[in-house]
Amino acid sequence: MARLAQTAGLTDVQQEILSTVRDFVDKEIIPVATELEHRDEYPQQIVDGLKELGLFGLMIPEEYGGLGESLLTYALCVEEIARGWMSVSGIINTHFIVAYMLKQHGTQEQKDHFLPRMALGEVRGAFSMSEPALGSDVSAITSKAVRDGDEYVLNGQKMWLTNGGSSNLVAVLVRSDEGHPEGTAPHKSMTTFLVEKEPGFGEVRPGLTIPGKIDKMGYKGVDTTELIMDGLRVPANRVLGGTTGRGFYQMMDGVEVGRVNVAARGCGVAQRAFELGVSYAQQRHTFGKPIAQHQAIQFKLAEMATKVEAAHAMMVNAARKKDSGERNDLEAGMAKYLASEYCKEVVEDAFRIHGGYGFSKEYEIERLYREAPMLLIGEGTAEIQKMIIGRRLLEEYRLQG
Repeated sequence: MARLAQTAGLTDVQQEILSTVRDFVDKEIIPVATELEHRDEYPQQIVDGLKELGLFGLMIPEEYGGLGESLLTYALCVEEIARGWMSVSGIINTHFIVAYMLKQHGTQEQKDHFLPRMALGEVRGAFSMSEPALGSDVSAITSKAVRDGDEYVLNGQKMWLTNGGSSNLVAVLVRSDEGHPEGTAPHKSMTTFLVEKEPGFGEVRPGLTIPGKIDKMGYKGVDTTELIMDGLRVPANRVLGGTTGRGFYQMMDGVEVGRVNVAARGCGVAQRAFELGVSYAQQRHTFGKPIAQHQAIQFKLAEMATKVEAAHAMMVNAARKKDSGERNDLEAGMAKYLASEYCKEVVEDAFRIHGGYGFSKEYEIERLYREAPMLLIGEGTAEIQKMIIGRRLLEEYRLQG
């Protein structure tokens, strides 16, 4: 076990889960990740292995067939998986956000219908907030749902769906003006719909099209897509929680979990970059000795290790806060911001330690160098995190009188 990024106070069960996941990552993910990533190939064999380990049910309550584990356990598993290949952590993250939203906000019928099959990985989740023209400004959503008898008719275009093709359940946030008079605050007139579909691309159910994979710089293997709704009919019993107008709050609750996840991914990628850097520095010789013996490289390694340790501590703190039932948007924002920034810096230092070889596709660090930037923008940009952090700090430290 590595010296860095240890977590105090874990139960025997948590330690056993993490040890199993780490073994799986070392044997089944790291040896094939770079080859699959360069081919932009969906890692079906790895996903099947995660299903067998029960990871798709990690946080789903035991009554629905899951393991009923905490957000901390989940985040530490994500950290291990991202250490192997960040794309794989993306495959389970969106699934978990949807499962978490169902667990917290779904009707009893919705939980009974979806959660047992989600725990087995038979139903795989994706969630959709963003649109082509809005990015971080969720209140500007234009996709719309209009009531028609016992159904709603959805129209609009969504963007940046991780697992958009491979999933068969999508939680979609749209505007729904039903029961919300003109002038209602934008965030109070949004609803989350649970949309079932066939996996794949093209028209995956009447009125719903997944055009194809978006070709990305990094974060390959996992499918990232658009979603086009044109007269898509969804039954009223597939409004998450059964009541319209609650969608914004439901999604933000899910995103808090997602931000802890992105922080965990940053920690995992940074750990792997440090491992590659410290290993290469002891093998590569210049001026008659390993470059690890040059003070310039030792300073880099010291800074990298400190950043790995600090990011891990903040991520663990944010997860534990959410698990305790407390509000954690401040801690999740800080953890996501710090872990993603530090990840980029640690990866870049490892890249520099590799010298010219870091630029070669034969070396794993080249893949990490393309993956790290996604964490700076996923689940809210660094700038959005700083806005959240700043507002929360002003709430906490408001001047009295």
